[in-house]
Amino acid sequence: MDRCVVLVDAGYVLGAAASLLAGEPGRSRIAVDHPVLIGALRERAEEETGLPLLRIYWFDAAIDRRPAPEHRRLRVLPRVTVRLGALTRAEGRWVQKGVDAAMHAELSELARNHACADVVLVTGDGDLLPGVASAKEHGVAVHLWALEAADGDFNQSEELVGEADERRVLDRAWIERWARPREPVTPVTAVAPVAVLPAPPRPRAAAAAAAAAAPAPLRVIPTPKDLAGRTPVPVVPPAAALGGPVLRWSSDRGWLDRADTATAADALPTLDRLTTAAQRWADREEDLTSVGGDPQEVGQVFARRWLDRLGPADRPALLWTDHPRIPHRLDGELLRYAARFGLLAHKEDQIDEQDRYAIREGFWKELAARVPDTRQPQGALEDS
Repeated sequence: MDRCVVLVDAGYVLGAAASLLAGEPGRSRIAVDHPVLIGALRERAEEETGLPLLRIYWFDAAIDRRPAPEHRRLRVLPRVTVRLGALTRAEGRWVQKGVDAAMHAELSELARNHACADVVLVTGDGDLLPGVASAKEHGVAVHLWALEAADGDFNQSEELVGEADERRVLDRAWIERWARPREPVTPVTAVAPVAVLPAPPRPRAAAAAAAAAAPAPLRVIPTPKDLAGRTPVPVVPPAAALGGPVLRWSSDRGWLDRADTATAADALPTLDRLTTAAQRWADREEDLTSVGGDPQEVGQVFARRWLDRLGPADRPALLWTDHPRIPHRLDGELLRYAARFGLLAHKEDQIDEQDRYAIREGFWKELAARVPDTRQPQGALEDS
């Protein structure tokens, strides 16, 4: 048949892109726009072969072969079929099993049934060499694509390169259309304490001097360790001054207590309580087709839905009293939502705590864009 098929080794593609753009092969180091990637593969394949696309096969591995969020988003895209191998632990590392065998079987079956005239392989694994030879024997032209290597060298099997009919290298500009390095979130280590209660009215001169000496506003959400190291500001009356941490992050190990653990913000309803059955279906569709899975983006999407359904505009302003703490139930719901996108999972043998900070930062970023910041005491600039 005069059609082309693309077989993609996801481990190779995402690992090579991460090495080139982020300096490390871990796929968690890059943010991927999967619809753009699929579109770029289709466009390039039809241009290179001069044939219409039949299908793109995406080969990857997953724990217990259960689709991860990115796999669920991929398999609802047009002309995309996802094939999953097993992801298992071996000697302290995650290794994939069955992916090469699945690619070999699919390649051989396509060639044997004359389902296509050209096959594009995006992989570097020499184990596919017998499958390539078999496809050629059945009259299929084999195009082998590589991603530009980080060190300028080859990142494919030389035997595989020698057996392919055509070979192309997809350069950095092509890769940057659909991938970008994740920016690390640097924890704050020396920031001013957050007062639990508003300060009493002060003279104008004293307020101006205090404002001049105040540090710059927080740009990232501090970690529980940062909060534990703060020296709290005495509250009114002075006898109520606290020692130790002033806030609590309820979703992390080792809760950090504060004086008034129950605040007005804790009474705000969760997103689940505000969401109808019809909205759940719409949210799921948006998650599959539009949300890329970047930690900050996930936090912003969650906050946007919650704010849209919350009601009175003044109610979200209650959260500023507790910044950067998110109410316990809402924070837990936020992190469970983020877990659907593969965030907060074990990455390179450790839980990615940076995801937690970025998710919460995205939540506050959306809140700041929608709700006026009411943390400034109302009487701070009034004359006494």
